Parts: sequence; structure tokens; C-alpha cells
Amino acid sequence: MHDGIRADVGTAANTARIAVIPLVLIVSLFFLWGVANNLNDILITQFKKAFVLSDFQAGLVQSAFYLGYFFFALPAGLFMRRFGYKGAVLAGLVLYAAGAFLFYPAAEAHHYGSFLLALFVLASGLAFLETSANPLVTVLGPPEGAARRLNFAQAFNPLGSISGVLIGQHFIFSGVEHSAEELAAMTPAARAAYFATESAAVQTPYLVIGTIVALWALLVLVTRFPKTMDHDADSTGGLSHLGKLMRNRLFIFSVIAQFFYVGAQVGVWSFLIRYAQDTVPGTLEKGAANYLTASLVLFIAGRFLGTFAMRFLPASRLLASFALINILLAAVAVMVPGQTGLYALVAISFFMSVMFPTIFALGLSGLGDDDRKLGSSLLVMSIIGGAVLTAAMGLVSDLYGIHSSMGVPLLCFAVILGFAVRSRRSAG
Repeated sequence: MHDGIRADVGTAANTARIAVIPLVLIVSLFFLWGVANNLNDILITQFKKAFVLSDFQAGLVQSAFYLGYFFFALPAGLFMRRFGYKGAVLAGLVLYAAGAFLFYPAAEAHHYGSFLLALFVLASGLAFLETSANPLVTVLGPPEGAARRLNFAQAFNPLGSISGVLIGQHFIFSGVEHSAEELAAMTPAARAAYFATESAAVQTPYLVIGTIVALWALLVLVTRFPKTMDHDADSTGGLSHLGKLMRNRLFIFSVIAQFFYVGAQVGVWSFLIRYAQDTVPGTLEKGAANYLTASLVLFIAGRFLGTFAMRFLPASRLLASFALINILLAAVAVMVPGQTGLYALVAISFFMSVMFPTIFALGLSGLGDDDRKLGSSLLVMSIIGGAVLTAAMGLVSDLYGIHSSMGVPLLCFAVILGFAVRSRRSAG
């Protein structure tokens, strides 16, 4: 890294020590998008009930959501280069709030496609937030500590994830569940009223979330940000470094690994409630949601313990170890459905905890400032894995059973193991 970048890093680090309010606002973003991400896991179960969907159709919740990331990540990176970090954050918060508010008319119309559109808009805002926040954290200090710093900042994300699950569990899930036979026995009017009630359950939570996000955007707007965080002088040539990145084999592998990681994380969490209800007889939706909450608690613990372990172990070695363990746990979930498989599925979250920020940091390692910004956009675009692989899991589940669908994340963890080994060799 040349002297100019070192100077920029030092300036950013010094600014971070005195700009307390801007830092609090930025760190909060990791919490805010965690809420939205894991409410999707609740929505899959809720919409499956409100619209009588197959697993594949319900999985389109994640497809619509992560398509928003895919289509807006690169524009977000270019927008950030032109208008700076603060501009990208404001754009992201406005889109996030707009998507949340769109839930109200979607519920009024009781139209599944409208919900998917709302999720797409909401996720486009999150693409702006993640594209701006993640690379900022990697440069606020020495390059060798980038993975550790990003893991620490991302530790606030699962706190939002747990909040999202608890919101869904207590304010969206009604606890009223009817079998196909019971629904068939209802009068058309009673059945329509039940579906409408379940659809409307999302209105108030998303109105509240939209309001909070809009107020947060106002706080960001009126807060004076340090120049190093508020403006990027180089606003031209956003795509001029693409060819260089495409020739960087380790970076390309990091994008591939991130695609498969996000697919694994989203897939495991999206279908965990379904796995619990299908493989452990008598498990109700609210009880099954407790397993998802436990997964997120383990995810937080893994994030903090993993960040601490990186003081003593290379990030690539820790990533490889966690990927190998998750291959074994996913195999248990496939081959031993029931309580044992469910426990293995919950345990996977602990070892997934360091994967996203570590792959992100290793992929950006050694890149210059301009390459880093464009590289960040491409890494965020790889989040499309959540759309593609969750839908694939739903299809496998419909054909062969929910336990078989966990073979998809098993393959994902194998790809991550390959990236970790390659990254370790490159560093050595």
C-alpha cells in the first residue's frame, strides 16, 4: 500500500476517534439491515400460511430481496464515488424506509407480488448501506487488522437479526395455524378472512420500522460528517479498474465464495423454522422461531470469539476450520433429520459467524483505494446467492424433503473451504 493510502487511512483513523456521533450513526447501520434481513425468515413462514405457497414460491421472498442487492450494488458503488459515503447512506436509508412503507398497501391488497416488490425496494436501500459501510470499516486502521475490525463491526448485525426474529415472532406470528384439511372445511368467506388477517399482520411492524429508518435518515442528514467520511474527491472512472479486478484471481474467488456463503446463510435461516416443524412433529411456528433465535445468539457469540481468535490465528486458517466444521454439521442435518439434525442446523450459525466479513476483507486485501470501492460493489452484488440458492433449496425441498435441501449449504461450505485454502496459499 503506497504512502498516499497510508496517509488516508491514518486520517480516517484519527477522525474516527473524535467523530463520535457520525460513528454511532454508521455502526447502527449494521443493526438496521440485520433487522430487515432476518424478518425475511419470518415472512417466508407467514406468507406460506397467508397465501398457501409451496416452499419454492415462499423462497421467492429471498429471491426478490437479494435481487435488489444484485441490481443496486454496482450503482451504489458509483453513487458513493460521486456523492461520498454520507450521500450513499442517505440514499440507502430513504429506499429502506420506502420499501417498508410499501408493505401497508401490499397487505391491503393481499397481493403476494406487491410484497415482493416492497422487499425489492427495501433491499435496494440495503445495497447502498452495505456498499458504503463495509469498505469504510476496512480502511479505518492498519490493513493487517481489516478482517478483525470488520468482524467486530459486523457483530452488531446479528443483534439486529435477533431483534428482527423477535419482532416477527411476537408481532407477526399469530399462533393460529390451520392444516390443509381445516382450510378446506372452512367457508370461502371464513378462509378469505383468515388469509387477510395473516397478511395484515405485517403492516404495523413495517410501518414502525419505516418510521424509525426515516428518522435515522434525518439524523444523518443534519449531522456534520468529517470530510474523509463525507466526500470522495475521485468521482470519475468508476469502471476503469474493472479489468484489473477481473484479472485478480483471488478477488474473483472471493466473489464466488461470497455468493455461496450468502446462499448458505440465507438458506439455512430461511428454512430452519420449516425444518423444525417438518422433522420434529408437534413443533409450532412460535416454538420453531426459538431455534432461529438460538441460532442468532450463537452467531453473535461466534462473531466475537472469532474476532478474538484472529489475534492469534490467520483469518484464512480460521475460515477454513469453520467451513470444514459446517460441512460436517450440514451433513448431519441431511442424514439425521429430526432433533439431532435440528441441533446441527442451529450449531452451523456459530461457525458461519466470521465468514461474510472475513471473505470480504480477504477479497479486498492488497487492493488500492479505487479498486477497493469497485471491489466492494462486486462483493455486495454476490449477495445474489441468497436469491438463487434459497430458491434452489425450496425446489429441492419440494421434490425430496426439507432435510435434503440442506445439501445445498453443504456444497456452499465446500466452496468456502476452497477459497480459504487458496487465500492461505496466496498469503504464504
